[in-house]
Amino acid sequence: MDSLPAYVSIVFVLTTLAAIGFLMRAMNSAGIKTLPSRILMFLLPLWLMFQGVLALGGFYLKTDVVPPRLAVFAVWPAVLLVVIYFIFFRRSFIERMPLKLLTLVHVVRIPVELVLLWLYLGDQVPRMMTFEGRNFDILSGVLAVITYFVAFRDGQIRRGLLIAFNVVGLCLLINVVSIAILSLPTPIQQLNFDQPNVAVLYFPYIWLPAIIVPIVLFAHLAALWQLLFKAPPETLHPVRS
Repeated sequence: MDSLPAYVSIVFVLTTLAAIGFLMRAMNSAGIKTLPSRILMFLLPLWLMFQGVLALGGFYLKTDVVPPRLAVFAVWPAVLLVVIYFIFFRRSFIERMPLKLLTLVHVVRIPVELVLLWLYLGDQVPRMMTFEGRNFDILSGVLAVITYFVAFRDGQIRRGLLIAFNVVGLCLLINVVSIAILSLPTPIQQLNFDQPNVAVLYFPYIWLPAIIVPIVLFAHLAALWQLLFKAPPETLHPVRS
């Protein structure tokens, strides 16, 4: 990893902080003093530092165990937290988050894809994980900008467009995550043996599966929940300053 230009890590760290910033802004609009917001405000910095310490200590470099450490200590806890929020905080948190911010957060997927391309050029991820291969997730970032300006025009919510965007974005996310998992140098590896996905085992790229992916997954699911299962809104949620 030392051979990578410094700007790769800098861009990635800034992208991670941007994803967290979008989430915190949405939390503020949902009610920063509510219990679910306070829990996240407490957990997020701890989770960020915890993953950084594990990665810097080489914890994830031991890849010959089943289940993989990356899954047990990074991915599954984050996904479990998302599930817990949907079970216990749907009305008090999920349904109060602004659809505007749940859409705009996906712009972070554009710099993520640029970082993945640079990591591929540095022999840290397979070509398949980039937009030169089979990863088309950059479209989610581009479509997020277009959807944001079209779906919320004139103060209205165009539910059909938002549903389509979130379904497409979720499918693209599942695609790249599947490639990433099957390319990890673990006993379950099925793809890219010549150049496995090793970047996410190191700091700061551990934050991709542990922070960024859970945030964009949560944003898709929260938006779809509001659009499909909540009474159709006539106007936008206000975004508190």
